[in-house]
Amino acid sequence: MSEPAITPELVAKHNLTPEEYQKVLEILGRVPSYTELGIFSVMWSEHCSYKNTRPVLKTFPTKGSNILVGAGEENAGIIDVGDGIAIAFKIESHNHPSAVEPFQGAATGVGGIIRDIFTMGARPVAAMNSLRFGELSNPVVRRLFSGVVNGIAHYGNCFGIPTVGGEVFFDKSYEGNPLVNAFALGVLRHDQITRGAAKGVGNPVFYLGPATGRDGLAGAAFASQDLTEESAEQQRGAVQVGDPFMEKLVCEACLELLATGVVAGMQDMGAAGLTCSTCETAARAGTGIEIELDRVPQRAPNMSSYEIMLSESQERMLVVVHKGQEEAVKRIFDKWDLPWSEIGVVTDTGRMVVRHGGRVVVDVPAKKLTDEAPVYHREMREAAYMADVRAFRLDGLADTTDPLADLKGLLADHSVASKNWVYSQYDHMVRDGSIVCPGSDAAVIRIKADSLPVLPSGHPAEGQPVPEKYVAMTVDCNGTYVYLDPYEGGKAAVAEACRNLACSGAAPLGATDNLNFGNPHNPEIFWQLRESVRGIAEACRAFQAPVTGGNCSLYNQRGALGSIDPTPTVGVVGLVEQVEHITTQWFKDAGDVVILLGDVVDATDPLLGLGGSAQLRVKHGRKTGLPPRVDLAAAQTLHSTLLGLIREGVVKSAHDCSEGGLAVCLAESSFSQLVAKNTPRLLGATIDLSAAQCARLEALLFGETQNRVVITVAPADAGRVLKQSAAMGVPATRLGVVGGMELVLKVPLGEFRADLAMLHDGWWNSIARAME
Repeated sequence: MSEPAITPELVAKHNLTPEEYQKVLEILGRVPSYTELGIFSVMWSEHCSYKNTRPVLKTFPTKGSNILVGAGEENAGIIDVGDGIAIAFKIESHNHPSAVEPFQGAATGVGGIIRDIFTMGARPVAAMNSLRFGELSNPVVRRLFSGVVNGIAHYGNCFGIPTVGGEVFFDKSYEGNPLVNAFALGVLRHDQITRGAAKGVGNPVFYLGPATGRDGLAGAAFASQDLTEESAEQQRGAVQVGDPFMEKLVCEACLELLATGVVAGMQDMGAAGLTCSTCETAARAGTGIEIELDRVPQRAPNMSSYEIMLSESQERMLVVVHKGQEEAVKRIFDKWDLPWSEIGVVTDTGRMVVRHGGRVVVDVPAKKLTDEAPVYHREMREAAYMADVRAFRLDGLADTTDPLADLKGLLADHSVASKNWVYSQYDHMVRDGSIVCPGSDAAVIRIKADSLPVLPSGHPAEGQPVPEKYVAMTVDCNGTYVYLDPYEGGKAAVAEACRNLACSGAAPLGATDNLNFGNPHNPEIFWQLRESVRGIAEACRAFQAPVTGGNCSLYNQRGALGSIDPTPTVGVVGLVEQVEHITTQWFKDAGDVVILLGDVVDATDPLLGLGGSAQLRVKHGRKTGLPPRVDLAAAQTLHSTLLGLIREGVVKSAHDCSEGGLAVCLAESSFSQLVAKNTPRLLGATIDLSAAQCARLEALLFGETQNRVVITVAPADAGRVLKQSAAMGVPATRLGVVGGMELVLKVPLGEFRADLAMLHDGWWNSIARAME
């Protein structure tokens, strides 16, 4: 098949700058082949190389005594959880594909993150997601939303992994570019960690999985450019097509294969497909790799070397096998009825060599592709809109006179309302390890014996009991906060995630992040990115939650619709010491005392917690004002105090006070427990805020002052809890008593009573009604 001539126009079409192309010429000492040009294009894309973000990412804290595999080392980070057991976890985006083909884009996003887990040798045991869309009044947004949720449900349910938590937000900024961030967590023993390195000169290289097609062609490059109507139409072929049943077979085959000890290295064919898996494994090991494309299974006739190397067809793995063990490998592949082919060999040249049709079509130094991609220090400039944000004051905005109407409106807002329409489509109980399912502050799963991968015959741990572990996880980000103050918004994302873990009885172990931003060439966008990373890094240090890896997704903007709100999604994983410490957000028993840990209102904030709040957006139609500040030292003290109280056994419920403020938090605590399908347990409270010192009623009820948690305790424990909190330096206020079928709010303006069934109806059904 004839290849096109390498022209400046063709180079530009591959998103390589003239300077980058000059570097390619210097590396090769010649003009690249068409396939080599494509390889440099994808490997030097932002998606694969982080060429615009690498200097910023280096500011994250990545070290810790419990880190077994750190950020940037492999496909996923791994953290020790004790007794020789570890967890692997990571979050990644599939934004552009989901904007073009929502079902397959989201489905293959789930498939890709699952492969990142089992390629490390871990058994995937839990999944979560973080989703962002435009407003549901737009029929296009409803189509995207439905397609994405169906795609996530399809892949996760068919594969057999519980989707145990997540978040969904709606904002006009995401209208042209929805965000689909997928998280997965797996479990393994320390000695089962597998590296993605092509070790051992002379070792054979196997291709495992379905045949390569033209789907997903150059998807990594597609994800590293602005999304336009024209590019979306042209790049429908860059969206992969997933088969979750095939992935399940591949997963089980790989875990069984690893137990035999015949694997020298393994890597999934994710972004950039065969290209990435070959050059990265060689670069990590300091070896070379040579493959023959005629041996690669192909499901389309007359595929070019360019198409085979850049295809992102799903459910494929590259496995390096110890020489002499080929027959054992083939037996396992055949047992699972999986396509496979021996396609190459590890060499000592340090080069990635690809042959096709009897000739060499690629001959590139592997490390030059992976380790020497261009790195840019982009110009930064504070966003011009920040002057108006800082100047905003509440003067001229009428205070609420009907707080119950405001509360009802907030609870029915799609970003605040229950996401049951989403998570009811997910299987969150498969594998029987889910303890706290969607609907509370964080998900909690149980690690048990069958969570771990199979052991090799004769392993010392074979037949030994496995100590159960309880792992909590959450994903969080308030994009509005980050838009209005990237530094504080970044801090707030980590603080809220860690607060959700503390409310569930867990202490944080580590974090993973998905940095979703617009075009980094825009100095204001890059300023948002740099400042939010600064906030995330500072908060991760404060909470001793090192970053174990993640993903950067840039160029999230679409023509006249502009850029998304900056959305650095943070996933944090924690450990619950004992099963008795697992805590949920809903009220437990009538007569329990309701206590607020943290300030009722931050009086030093001129906006009293209403900057960037849901109340300001829903009631007043404004998205402005500096968001509430996060005092990290105070947050850390709050979390340690809360965990101490939980471990003492005195906390019966705990709920993070975030979007919608105190009133929304109290309402959710009154009706968020589900006792049967579509059947909530309604248990209200009488709350007395009549003595609170606050100049604005809506700030008292709906302000989003940070570092606050609503807990309930037995009456006999209330005095001790208030005293211990004060001794720890945590403000604590007795708010009222649990009981009844109403939420009663006593405020300086008077007393307001809300029927829980009425409030719950709007909160529970809001999204479903919008999707009818």
